[in-house]
Amino acid sequence: MRISPEKQQLIGVKFDNVEFRNLIKEIRTVARITYDERRLIFINTKFSGWIEDLYVDYTGKLIKKGDPLFSIYSPEIVSAQEEYLLALKAKNLFEGKAYSEIPQGTDALLDSSKRRLIYWDIKEKQIKELERTGKPLKNLVFYSPVTGFVIEKNVLKGKYVMPGENLYKLADISNIWILADIYENDLPLISIGQEASIELPYIPGEKFSGKITYIYPYLENETRTVKVRIELPNRDFKLKPEMFGNIIVNVEIGRRLTVHEDAVIYTGERKIVFVDRGEGLFEPREVKLGLKTGDYYEVLNGLREGERVVASANFLIDSESKLKSAIKKVHEH
Repeated sequence: MRISPEKQQLIGVKFDNVEFRNLIKEIRTVARITYDERRLIFINTKFSGWIEDLYVDYTGKLIKKGDPLFSIYSPEIVSAQEEYLLALKAKNLFEGKAYSEIPQGTDALLDSSKRRLIYWDIKEKQIKELERTGKPLKNLVFYSPVTGFVIEKNVLKGKYVMPGENLYKLADISNIWILADIYENDLPLISIGQEASIELPYIPGEKFSGKITYIYPYLENETRTVKVRIELPNRDFKLKPEMFGNIIVNVEIGRRLTVHEDAVIYTGERKIVFVDRGEGLFEPREVKLGLKTGDYYEVLNGLREGERVVASANFLIDSESKLKSAIKKVHEH
């Protein structure tokens, strides 16, 4: 196809060069903040009993490691404490006696009864208090094993609870997970250890940075996406589970031969670029393209470095009939 320089100027033909460029692919997708699953914990007892005092009585409360949660009365635990005190009394009674087999037997009984208390999550300091007073504790206080927020509460004062019944669910959100959906065509560009930045509508103008720590091994069928996980410290609790935001991952593709997106014409089955051959002559050429980053496509085949191509929407519109004719000739070859 030939168009005179005067005609080119009249219809506003623009050009761009085929060049090697350093390509950076920006992957932007939706993300959701969630709990770090390793920092979730259920609070329950290994024995049955009645809740006497409730020190943590609403969800959302921040509690620290070692804070009291509740006290419980359990006849089973009272009996176990009495057995321990009897074993302790027997040990003290026979200690230093001439019959060596008696102290050995009392030591074994004492160790066995103490292990039983420990297996029921009775703390060492509570056992020390039992030894000091010589009296069983009617109500046993349970303390929080972690610092975190109460996100579930299934207990009321006076309730009878069974072994293994979940009374609280606690979450330490000083470290959180961000789950992002990556489309399957972008997945080859994602790897563990990549830096990602996170933007939240809740905190406009502020970005958070983290690294991809896990790529889930399955595809979401409905969305055709794979979840990736980013971990972030959250010491001030600014990031809250179930918030939505966006993540941005910039992937360095490397130095690649490129062509501007405005130079590419889609014909349905093929991609055509018009190469300037000089003296008003334009050669329609089929090209094979790779990744698109920003305004440029990676050229896999069909163009060489330094070639000048048409990159003008006005040219494409004003010369529609000539383009159709030229493209038809390409298809006929």
